Amino acid sequence: MTSGSRRSASRAPPPIVPEATLRGVERHLARREARRADLYERARRLRRAAQTAMAHLHEGRSVSREVAAVRRELAALAAWVVEVAPSDAALAHDALQEGVEACLLANLAADRPLPGPEALGVEPESYLLGLGDTVGELRRLALSALARDRLDEAERRLGQLESVYRVLLRFETTRAIVPLKPKQDAARGLVEKTRGEVTLARLLHRARLPRGSVTEGQAP
Repeated sequence: MTSGSRRSASRAPPPIVPEATLRGVERHLARREARRADLYERARRLRRAAQTAMAHLHEGRSVSREVAAVRRELAALAAWVVEVAPSDAALAHDALQEGVEACLLANLAADRPLPGPEALGVEPESYLLGLGDTVGELRRLALSALARDRLDEAERRLGQLESVYRVLLRFETTRAIVPLKPKQDAARGLVEKTRGEVTLARLLHRARLPRGSVTEGQAP
């Protein structure tokens, strides 16, 4: 073998992918990991604020300041996802949904009209899913009213529950766009169950029978 052949055999082959390209991919992945970490933190902050506001609302406390904070976090996260991390938008869905739920529940509890998705700064999909989740919270408000013998309030909550259910039924779309069907089905069951409990409470009230049996053993 000649010396030229030995030099050819020992020469390193060119990289299958240029090093500059690989480093570019690494930088891209690092930036995306940083965005995801930021997204998780923003979503966690919104969920915590929403859960706190709803818990305090059920305790009968004023939540105007807390709901205002939720609305700020909600709009900020929705905008940030669109502008900074659209490829990771799915990671924010649950938090956005819960933020919407807290905002809508506060208005329902105060008997105020509901803001739309534009007012909350969210997409219609997140809005509908959040609206669907208010059904269970409205049922809790109705049962709480029954437990305190506030039948008129319980009937008002039932009316709200039925109204939300009718709104949900207006929309028919595939699960690939928004998984609304499970929430429609759940809402129907909660409406029927709550209607039965409120009707029984009214009958017992008219008959002047003990009220303890109406909500005993019932769970929201």
